[in-house]
Amino acid sequence: MARHTFFCIDGHTCGNPVRVVTGGSIPRLAGATMFERRQHFLAEYDWIRTGLMFEPRGHDMMSGAILYPPTRADCDVGVLFIETSGCLPMCGHGTIGLVTIALEHGLITPRDPDRLRLDTPAGLVEVAVAREGGHVERVRLTNVPSFLLGRGYPVEVEGLGRLDVDVAYGGNFYAIVEPQANFTDVADVQPSDLIRWSPKLRADFNARHAIVHPENPALDRLTHVLWTGKARTPGGSARNAVFYGDKAIDRSPCGTGTSARMAQLAATGRLGDGEDFVHESIIGSTFTGRIEGRARVGNLEAIVPSVEGWARVTGFNTIVIDDRDPFAHGFQVVDR
Repeated sequence: MARHTFFCIDGHTCGNPVRVVTGGSIPRLAGATMFERRQHFLAEYDWIRTGLMFEPRGHDMMSGAILYPPTRADCDVGVLFIETSGCLPMCGHGTIGLVTIALEHGLITPRDPDRLRLDTPAGLVEVAVAREGGHVERVRLTNVPSFLLGRGYPVEVEGLGRLDVDVAYGGNFYAIVEPQANFTDVADVQPSDLIRWSPKLRADFNARHAIVHPENPALDRLTHVLWTGKARTPGGSARNAVFYGDKAIDRSPCGTGTSARMAQLAATGRLGDGEDFVHESIIGSTFTGRIEGRARVGNLEAIVPSVEGWARVTGFNTIVIDDRDPFAHGFQVVDR
């Protein structure tokens, strides 16, 4: 029987949890890129993700990151993002949290103290850091090129009816639900409604529609649902609630979701280069997004988005996964 110990620093980014694995039983992974290492992790070590993210050591909203040496010579650190829904190619709130935690606790030593380059499964992510009084106050990440894949995909959602959704990529694929006949605003529904509707929307979409990233054929499924609404705070641009996993709603404004939303707005002429996009979460915290440039992904026009937010440390954790425990690899309570 094996007993595995993981040393972690816990925190949150604008309300959403981040658990950074700093040491312990971290496996060595094979692969020439972080995406290949991600595939190795999923094939052989996904029990680490479920053990650290699921109950009884985690919860439905838990997410985190494991730090690795980079596969690229031009990067400071490699990152593997883990959460209840899987091993994400990219996580915006996770990036803001891990950079804050890693710099404040000396986990990495960047070549430039105020700028980092992260090697992620989705590609290079550049980060700028604002410090104050010895602390990391804000982090701005320049995300991977993000794009609108298509508009007006029809889906049927039991209990809600027909919806037409746009699909955009910001590090993960998102169905973006804007106000329409059967949905008025994220403020007009309960979080429990979104948790009930979103898995049905995602399942119906993936059954009806085939999608694929133009440059990475392994990214071929819709994973997240972004419900939109009007801003409620002064200076806000829009409000959102992002659903992921089986029953999780992001407490932060969601970094990859913000990137996908900006790509959609830019492609439809509603957001210009350099304009601040203040994106609210379901709890009222905000990220500030901006289009930093333009790119192409395959034959699609894309934006280069940046997203700024803050994070704080909440505690230090030594977590044990013991094979004698019947719940060693975690569990979730879900509807059948």
